[in-house]
Amino acid sequence: MGGTRRQVPNDPQRRERILDSALEVIADHGVHKTTHRRIAARAQVPLGSLTYYFEGLDDILEKAFARLADAMSESYRTALYDATNTQEACAAVVDLICGPEYATPRRMTLIFEMYSYANHNRAVAAITREWLQRSHDSLALHFPPDACAAIDALIEGWPMHQTFQQRPLSRDLVHATITAIADMAHVR
Repeated sequence: MGGTRRQVPNDPQRRERILDSALEVIADHGVHKTTHRRIAARAQVPLGSLTYYFEGLDDILEKAFARLADAMSESYRTALYDATNTQEACAAVVDLICGPEYATPRRMTLIFEMYSYANHNRAVAAITREWLQRSHDSLALHFPPDACAAIDALIEGWPMHQTFQQRPLSRDLVHATITAIADMAHVR
């Protein structure tokens, strides 16, 4: 007696687990040492699952970085969406730069890897550009375009510097800088 293949996957979260595991492997080993085997082992799935869900390693990396960009954009947008005025938006930006949730060491490692890989992969370059646009759109809820560009560069750049300098940022300096940019942009 022949049976039919089930229409519902027996592990519906497998694809997402593979992508999350890919990001973990990238954070631990870098893109250059990320392999199908390492991802499958981390996700605790058979190696063949990767080729079932994805076209190859580039496809996994592209989708994993898209997942990272989506998560970063969501937290960015939420922080700014909750602000009711420019002063609160400035405080939200300071929290993005100095706070413990947005620019975690793991996320910074992944951002470095994404930017580096984007130099060699058009799809990840497009994902990165889209992420930057979403960041500007979130900032535009409270700031004019010139301020959005400057503030976004600081949200990206200051945590990068902090990562390598290995010393805490001055929250007062960050707040004064963000406020000065916002004030200058509103004067124009």
